[in-house]
Amino acid sequence: MAGPAFLPHSLLPEPHIRLPLMASEPGLLAPLLGLMLSLSLRGAQAVDCGSLGPASRLTFTPTARDPWLAPRIRAPGPLDHLYGTVRRFLSAVQPKPFPTELARALLKEPASVKVDEVVRYEAGYVVCAVIAGLYLLVVPTAGLCFCCCRGRRRRCGGRVKTEHKEMACERGTLMTFLLLTTLVLLIGVVCALVTNQRVHEQMGPSAEAVPEILLSLRGLVSDVPQELQAVAQQFSLPQKRVLKDLDGVAQSIGSTIHTQLRSTVYEMLASLLSLGHALQVSVDHLRALNTTLVELWEGQQELDQAVRAHREHLRDLLQEPGCQGCVETLSRVHGLELSADFSQVPQVDDVLHRLKGVPEANFSSMVQEENSTFNSLPLLASLQMADVVTELKKVVAQQPGGLKTMAKVFPNWEAASRWSQALEKVENSSRPYLKEVQRYEKYRWIVGCVLCSAVLLVVVCNLVGLNLGIWGLSAREHPSHLEAKGRAGARILMVGVGLSFLFAGPLILLVFSTFLVGGNVQTLVCQSWKSGALYEFVDTPGNLPSSMNLPHLLGLKKNISILLAYQQCRKGASLWKVLQLNDSYDLEKYLDMSQYMANLEQELQNLTVDVKNLDLLSPAGHRDLRALQSSGLGNIHYPGFLIQIQKPVVNTSVEQLAHELEGLAHSQADSVLGKQLQQEAQGLRNFYQEKVLPQQRLVAKLNISVRALAFSAPRLQLETSGVLDRVTHLKGELPAWAAQILKNESECFLTREMGYFSQYVTWVREEVTQHIATCQPLSGALDNGRVILCDMMADPWNASWFCLAWCTFFLVPSIIFAIKTSKYFHPIWKRLSSSSSEETQLFHIPRVTSLKL
Repeated sequence: MAGPAFLPHSLLPEPHIRLPLMASEPGLLAPLLGLMLSLSLRGAQAVDCGSLGPASRLTFTPTARDPWLAPRIRAPGPLDHLYGTVRRFLSAVQPKPFPTELARALLKEPASVKVDEVVRYEAGYVVCAVIAGLYLLVVPTAGLCFCCCRGRRRRCGGRVKTEHKEMACERGTLMTFLLLTTLVLLIGVVCALVTNQRVHEQMGPSAEAVPEILLSLRGLVSDVPQELQAVAQQFSLPQKRVLKDLDGVAQSIGSTIHTQLRSTVYEMLASLLSLGHALQVSVDHLRALNTTLVELWEGQQELDQAVRAHREHLRDLLQEPGCQGCVETLSRVHGLELSADFSQVPQVDDVLHRLKGVPEANFSSMVQEENSTFNSLPLLASLQMADVVTELKKVVAQQPGGLKTMAKVFPNWEAASRWSQALEKVENSSRPYLKEVQRYEKYRWIVGCVLCSAVLLVVVCNLVGLNLGIWGLSAREHPSHLEAKGRAGARILMVGVGLSFLFAGPLILLVFSTFLVGGNVQTLVCQSWKSGALYEFVDTPGNLPSSMNLPHLLGLKKNISILLAYQQCRKGASLWKVLQLNDSYDLEKYLDMSQYMANLEQELQNLTVDVKNLDLLSPAGHRDLRALQSSGLGNIHYPGFLIQIQKPVVNTSVEQLAHELEGLAHSQADSVLGKQLQQEAQGLRNFYQEKVLPQQRLVAKLNISVRALAFSAPRLQLETSGVLDRVTHLKGELPAWAAQILKNESECFLTREMGYFSQYVTWVREEVTQHIATCQPLSGALDNGRVILCDMMADPWNASWFCLAWCTFFLVPSIIFAIKTSKYFHPIWKRLSSSSSEETQLFHIPRVTSLKL
């Protein structure tokens, strides 16, 4: 028989519970429930935070002012090798270290600086200046002389007058060298154009970055309190999340208690339902047994009288002298008597009396009611915890004291005013100079483009002249050729020579002027800046004038140098570790939330869940089971019933006896006797139908009840005792289990909510130390300044003059090879002999020696 389905709470859907096995075999219930009870106890005491889950990730809004200057980095490019070559060249020109003494004298007393000291330190640049001066003197002078020679005597750069064997080799060698020189010039001028344009493009953004850097440093400390206040206000983010979680914590805890206890409770309710059904069936069988016994006893008395009457009457008939063949039948008639005696069976009145009114309880309704009570546990938990949750919300809504004062107690910076005024002054005074720098850079760019174009024209002249000259040479063997192409190639080469002489002076002037500026910036500033020598010079007492006391201007701590401050700031040190603030500042002190979390934990301990309303077994049901336990139903001697049940109601088969009498009646000679035997046979049949057959039916009914009780009663009483013990134990343990689950869930809830506050503390610590109260902008500004000056400006600037110098000095071999090569592109004069005179012919005309007609 299937029991009713248990329908859990709507918030916790569960499959139906069916109990055919428990109803039909209640003896199997005890070990199964014992196992489930032990498993449920372990499950209820195990710590499992899976129902709550971990704290989700909170997203905080950055409160620091616009991000500090992004670190500037020059992206790797194809010109890096060129920049490295120029730096190595400058290191060879100026191998000396940073001139500490010279710089100190220049900053303190510029008039005391001796020229010979400067010359000695700048010896490499002096040598380069001498070379540039010689170039400026020699090349234009040589060009002037060459022009004069060409203009008056027309002998410089003339033509080859006679042809000889080595002329082809010389011509090829000169053309090859001219071509190689031209290619070198072409590479140099392309690099010069690229680097010249790179300097021009970088100048504008670099100049604009200087005020930006200065402006970003002005609010280094003054803006910190406002930003700290904005950080403290974002404590509302974890607060709102915790308050949102508190809205559902009671129902969540109730659902967890329900989930962890439901297997135990459902199994207990299922066993009660099965036991109630078995109790009902057993009582019904016992009552049916008693009723059947009464009927059997009454029927047995009537049946005994009827059997005795039929036996006496048949005995008289069969003993008559005229009865033929009646001896055997007479022996059967002697055995016609009752066999089963139901007055000998055990009495059940006492057991039935003890079970009077049982079952008093409706176990099906009782189980459904307890099941509904248990399934409503999440809702009951919400109602019971409502007041405590309200108090928890009040605790969460408060703000920790440290966060309230974190911004107010941030110490002032002693050098704040000096720092701000100095930066403002530098910013205002730098703007006109930056504009002038941009204006002069524009002029430099224009001059550079013009001179690069001039060198490019020289390259074009060389290439075109070579092509025309080679074309002219290849066509010289034809008699009709007039040497126009070769002569044009020579003239174009001369144009290139003239441009080379013309622009050599401006080129060397531009090269040396930019070289002097860019080289000193690289060797004096960039190398010293990168190596740290510049920081050491500034940190050494006495190197700077009193008006340029940078540690005092920056307000650094007494034991911290500028180099150490730069190194610490680059690692992300906070302001109070580097700057001389009015008071010490301990950020961790204001981020301490231990007291706040202790209040929250203390209030969480007030959460309670009362499960005493879950009775499991009503008082009436308890009385029913107690009555069954003490009834002695299992002590009835059921084999005594079975002994009588197994006996026939009448020893002799009444139907068979009636059939024999009919046969005997037909064989009698005496018709009167035969008729009497026939009537007696009919009487036996009527007796069987009216008396024996109903008695047999009652015996069969009794057999069913006895066998059912004999099978179930002994185990039923044992199971009843076990279920009563388990119900008593479970009812006592459920509150403890619920309290343990509540404790575990409260700890899991507290751990998760602490995760939100921990995220906030971690974010505040990172935001304050890395973005708000960090001195990293100082090191970032210095790094960006070095990148702007050295990587963005000095490297392409130096590469530009280096490429122009490359072109300038390669103009000299270009001039020489162009002049030499152009001679071979002019027509060659050959001397021819005759009988009368010598005349110089432009072309060789063969002599006619004979005429054949």
